[in-house]
Amino acid sequence: QVQLVESGGGLVQPGGSLRLSCAASGFTFDEYAIGWFRQAPGKEREGVSCISGSGGGTYYADSVKGRFTISRDNAKNTVYLQMNSLKPEDTAVYYCARKSYYYCSKEPLNKASYWGQGTQVTVSS
Repeated sequence: QVQLVESGGGLVQPGGSLRLSCAASGFTFDEYAIGWFRQAPGKEREGVSCISGSGGGTYYADSVKGRFTISRDNAKNTVYLQMNSLKPEDTAVYYCARKSYYYCSKEPLNKASYWGQGTQVTVSS
């Protein structure tokens, strides 16, 4: 079955960096786009970023553009989210998810088919 497991969350000071990882299994990894999402307490889930099956296409929410970078290693069935210049408002549970298509553009940024369990990111001094 499809499985996605996030790791790399934690507590970081404002201005700091974290790299999240998403290890996937149970499907042909390079045939699907992968997205990162986040949900803060009391807020709706937000699509943060997406990367196409080959890694050649990437998309970002305006709130993270220029600070976050998504990448993937298809040999390792893993997607990464490098988060720099973190702000307190980035505090949330971060999820990776398998999209329904190869291309990110085929589906809204905040939609996906299969989800991981999430990893907590807290930005605080």
